[in-house]
Amino acid sequence: MKLTLASARFDDQQAIFASEIVERIKVKLQEGGVEQDTLEDLTASIALSIAGLIDDVAEIEVDGIEVHPYLTFRTDSDELLHCGENANTYDHAYGAMRKLFHG
Repeated sequence: MKLTLASARFDDQQAIFASEIVERIKVKLQEGGVEQDTLEDLTASIALSIAGLIDDVAEIEVDGIEVHPYLTFRTDSDELLHCGENANTYDHAYGAMRKLFHG
């Protein structure tokens, strides 16, 4: 696979990815019977926690092994898109939350 620096294309993919994460969390919480008055807060809490892991801003270490994720997106061809730095899934998740809950 070829690693391609393509910030704009990466950002578009990341926005879709973050939106999908937020939507799926909301659906699963609804299926689990979470009340409407706590749905938004709980969805945000889970989504932003996951986004922090993806963006490598949340420390991940187990038994002295540090884990540092680096987000890429596979295209139809033999290429991986990246943005040249840590992802900003957190910002996209926050935007997706506003859109999903406040139209």
